[in-house]
Amino acid sequence: MNKKEFIKRRKNLAEVMGENSIAILPAATVKGRNRDVEHSFRQDSDFFYLSGFAEPDAVLVIIPGREHGESILFCRERNPEKEMWDGDILGPERAIESLGFDDAFPFSDIDEILPGMIEGTDKVYYAIGLNAQFDAQVMEWVNVIRSKVRSGAHPPGEFVALEHALHELRLFKSTAEIKVMAKAAEISAAGHIKAMQRCTGGLFEYHLESALISHFMDNGARFTAYPSIVGAGDNSCVLHYIDNHHELKNGDLVLIDAGCELDCYASDITRTFPVSGVFSAEQKALYEIVLEAQLAAIEAVRPGNHWNHPHEAAVRVITAGLLGLGILKGELESLIEKESYKPFYMHRTGHWLGLDVHDVGEYKVGGEWRVLESGMALTVEPGIYISKNAKGVAKKWKGIGIRIEDDVVVTAKGHKVLSAGVPKTVEDIEALMAKG
Repeated sequence: MNKKEFIKRRKNLAEVMGENSIAILPAATVKGRNRDVEHSFRQDSDFFYLSGFAEPDAVLVIIPGREHGESILFCRERNPEKEMWDGDILGPERAIESLGFDDAFPFSDIDEILPGMIEGTDKVYYAIGLNAQFDAQVMEWVNVIRSKVRSGAHPPGEFVALEHALHELRLFKSTAEIKVMAKAAEISAAGHIKAMQRCTGGLFEYHLESALISHFMDNGARFTAYPSIVGAGDNSCVLHYIDNHHELKNGDLVLIDAGCELDCYASDITRTFPVSGVFSAEQKALYEIVLEAQLAAIEAVRPGNHWNHPHEAAVRVITAGLLGLGILKGELESLIEKESYKPFYMHRTGHWLGLDVHDVGEYKVGGEWRVLESGMALTVEPGIYISKNAKGVAKKWKGIGIRIEDDVVVTAKGHKVLSAGVPKTVEDIEALMAKG
C-alpha cells in the first residue's frame, strides 16, 4: 500500500474534523511476554490506518488547515547503536519522505512542541480511556496551557471521541484495502486446504494448526489474525477453543477457524470436515443445513439490505433444518420468534472485518440496523453445535459442531466472496481429502 493511500486517509479525517481542531493518536506500546522477552510488536490499528507507520514510541497529530501542513509525526530518531540490536528505525526525515507526512519531529521533543499545537484549538479529537498513561500525558499538556490562561493562552474547549469519525472511515474499504484482504484470504484458504490434506486419525489438533501457520509464513503472512481454533470431536462445540492439543479420532469432525494477517489486515475462515475424510450420515445432515444457511446468508449480503438480513436468513434455514431432523419440535415461525434455535446456534452470523478481525464500525444507526453499502467487508459464519452434554437430543447428534465462514465484501451490485478458494461442499471436501 503506497503513501498516497495514507495521505488520502489523513485528509479524509481532517475534512470530517473541521477547522480549529486537532487529533492526537498514540502508537501501540511494546508488551512484555515474560522476563526479558517481549511480544512481537503490532501497531495500533487506528494509528496504522492513518500513518502506515509500524514502530512504537510515536504520536500522530492531525491539524486541519495548519499552515505548515496538516499531518505531523513524532517518532524515534535514528540510533546506530540501538539499530544494531533491534533493527532499522525510520526516523523523522525518512518518515516524511516514505509516508508523506507534512512534518516530523523527534519523539523526545513532544513535551516541548505538542502543547503549542493544542493551544488555541476548540476541539481535541482523542480516544480517551484506551491508554491510561497517555491519557495522563495529554491532560498534563492541557494543564500546561490552562496554567497560562492569564497570559492569554487558549486551552481547548472540548474533547471529542475520535473513534466515531475515524471508525466510520475505516468501515468503508478502499480498492487497495480490498486487494490486501483478498490476498490474505487467498493465503488463508490455501492454508485450510493444507490442513485438510494433512488430516488423519492419530495426529493431534496442533498438527493441523502447524500446517496452517507454516503455509501462512511460507507465503509472507508471518502472523495469524487471532489464535487459531482447531477443535475435533466435542471440542468443535466450544466456540473459542484454542487449546488445540487433543488427538484427532476417526469418526469425529474437526472445526478449524483460522486466518492470517497480511500487512495488518485480517482474514477469517472456518471450515469443518471429517477426520476420516468421509462424513457420517448424521454429520452430513447437519453440515448440509449449515451450508444452506451460509449460502442464504451470503445471498442476503447486498446494497440496500440491512446488517441483520444475513443473520435472519441463516436463522430461518437452521431452524427449519433442525425442525426437519426432529431436534426441534413445533411450528417454524414460533420457533424462530422464541429463538428456540439458540441452544444449538448461539452466536450471530458475522462481524465487520478489516484491520481488526472484529473490525470497527457501528452495526446500528439511530437504533436501526445499518444498511449495507459497497466497500463494507464482513464475515458470514453460521453454525450448529450439539455438545455431548446437550439435553433432549438423541445421542447420534451429540459431539457434532459445525461452522462455515467466509470473508465477503459488499459490491455495487451484490457481493464478492474473498475466501472462495477453499472447498465447502460435502462432495468437494471428501474429494480433496481422498487425494491426501
